[in-house]
Amino acid sequence: MENLNFDLEIYDTIRKNIKKYRKEKGMTSEVLSELVDLSHEYVRSIESEKSGRGFSVDTFYRISVALDVSMDDLAKK
Repeated sequence: MENLNFDLEIYDTIRKNIKKYRKEKGMTSEVLSELVDLSHEYVRSIESEKSGRGFSVDTFYRISVALDVSMDDLAKK
């Protein structure tokens, strides 16, 4: 069986990309939180490097739709 290489920093990659694409669109984290129907504090914690892992696929999907960016692009290094 083939050995798989998993990205152990996938959450960090996604966090950085969410923040990058949000800023490219000139959107505040507050506006993003309203679009995805999540609290502003929660959206800020997703983008924070200090935050632990812990957002769902649903949240990941909602953010990708709100930013008009594919989930694949949000997960790219």
